[in-house]
Amino acid sequence: MPKLLLSVVFAGQVFLSALAPPALAESFSLYLTRHAEKQSNSADPLLTNCGQQRAMLLADTLSNVEIHAVYSTSYQRTLATAQPTATAKQLSVIQYAPNGLEQLARVLKQKKLNALVVGHSNTIPMLLSLLTGKAFDKIPEDNFRHLYQVVITTDQNNEITDMVVTDLTQSLRCR
Repeated sequence: MPKLLLSVVFAGQVFLSALAPPALAESFSLYLTRHAEKQSNSADPLLTNCGQQRAMLLADTLSNVEIHAVYSTSYQRTLATAQPTATAKQLSVIQYAPNGLEQLARVLKQKKLNALVVGHSNTIPMLLSLLTGKAFDKIPEDNFRHLYQVVITTDQNNEITDMVVTDLTQSLRCR
């Protein structure tokens, strides 16, 4: 019997419930998001006030989710987006190279742990594609609201039996 996964976003909180899990199946969730609003188009900008609020909202949104790892590129804007969640979960941020997405996708699938990955408007869709085998459009430069949940279910042979992608759009809108 396939696993039914319900995901609901309400007031910035993610509530997940699983019904009728298959025997010997294992599932985990990956949360992928673009960094929050940045100050400028310089090479390595900081977050704006709104971006800092969004980073805190991300941590709050994932507060009821058991996150075991937080990944970010080495840029200030991605690290500042990831850090509130890492701090809340008492984790260190694991840095990855934006040009090493194939390796990151393999690691995420092999570890089978709930994880947050913070990236960029071009790398998050590429990572989603590598994880799922489906094409995803680049995130528009002025859009910082997407939080993708990828639920991966594997069988007793570690084969992926199901994969569901949900866009948990964040409610914060900055002016």
